[in-house]
Amino acid sequence: MPNIKSAKKRVKVNSTKAERNKALNSALKTEIKKANAAIEANADNKQEQVKVAITAIDKAASKGLLHKNNAARKKSALATKLNKA
Repeated sequence: MPNIKSAKKRVKVNSTKAERNKALNSALKTEIKKANAAIEANADNKQEQVKVAITAIDKAASKGLLHKNNAARKKSALATKLNKA
């Protein structure tokens, strides 16, 4: 455990941010999986699911959770899958 006051605060802030990032990352992965499942099953709402997943990817990139190129690659992969289906 740190002894310095600022170091103690950093530990608390880092753990809070790690929890938030973990939750957001988990939600993002869930949305992407739902979109992929909808495409695979050729569901009626696959277009909507992909739109929701792309929005989630954009939000994650804007919050710094994903690098912008990583986000672009994920969105491109979803769009390509959707167009092939």
